[in-house]
Amino acid sequence: MMRSMPKSAPSLHTDLLRGVSRSFYLTLRAVPGGLRHPLGLGYLLARATDTLADTAQIPPDVRVEALEGFCAAIEGGERDEVLDFLREEIAPLQTHASEKELVLRADECLAALDATAAADRDSIRHVLRHITRGQLLDLARFGSGGDRLVALHSGAELEEYAYLVAGSVGEFWTELGFRHERNYARLPEAEMMTLAVRFGKALQLINILRDLPVDVADGRCYLPSGELLEHGVHPEMLREDVQKALPVRDAWIGTAREFLGDAWKYTLAANSTRVRFACALPILIGFETLDLLEKQPITAGVKVDRKRVKRIAKRTAMRAWNRPWLAHLV
Repeated sequence: MMRSMPKSAPSLHTDLLRGVSRSFYLTLRAVPGGLRHPLGLGYLLARATDTLADTAQIPPDVRVEALEGFCAAIEGGERDEVLDFLREEIAPLQTHASEKELVLRADECLAALDATAAADRDSIRHVLRHITRGQLLDLARFGSGGDRLVALHSGAELEEYAYLVAGSVGEFWTELGFRHERNYARLPEAEMMTLAVRFGKALQLINILRDLPVDVADGRCYLPSGELLEHGVHPEMLREDVQKALPVRDAWIGTAREFLGDAWKYTLAANSTRVRFACALPILIGFETLDLLEKQPITAGVKVDRKRVKRIAKRTAMRAWNRPWLAHLV
């Protein structure tokens, strides 16, 4: 069982990770020690690629080229040119101080990857191939901007995207769990992998559904145009009235609930109390987010408030050690 952690990892996993994702930082603190370094480093690298891909002031074709260069650097290829680009072109455009720091410290993340145990390094690179492919697809579909709203064509495209950027992360987590934790789960690894994919896809779908009005305003729509047209809605009509997407949005809320149900099966199958807590928290917040979405028209800024999140976390922590008690939360 390999648990190596590069010397730079503690700094990356505290100040930097806490700055770019307070919620994931708390989740990471809950998981068993052997999972923290590869999960944290994988998250930081994925967040760096996401920041690069989302820096709208840079032309899409330039972002694509830089993202491909950063992907090559993650794989162990040439780094100087892309790191210079990140420092000189991407970092100055970041308005969030922690995002800027992450970009400036991308070289440390890559050095930490080089120093990571081989099996975990391979897993990190594998999941990042999926994530960056999803980001490149996003740039190809939506990167041109302009006045036209662009929508995905089908549910298959939406599920593919959700798998690439999040379902694959569930696989990554599970692979690490079975590698580093003896008796990780009471279900076979193959079954846990299937549940893990749906776990990740559920969380991504919730993000997409919550951000729908903001995305539409930015000229992108992840709801499939084919499904909108079945309800007599052309995607462009959402620019004038996003509420026309309600029937399709609500159908995908149902899909997200179904996937969260499988995520809950994953959680209850985990043998580690720490893993059960780390998995249960985003699921319970996810269910409450879907409840909020269903109770109102399509509105920007829907989220579970911090006080409620703290109550959920406290209740989950009290029950995570006992499967039957935890099961009653859903």
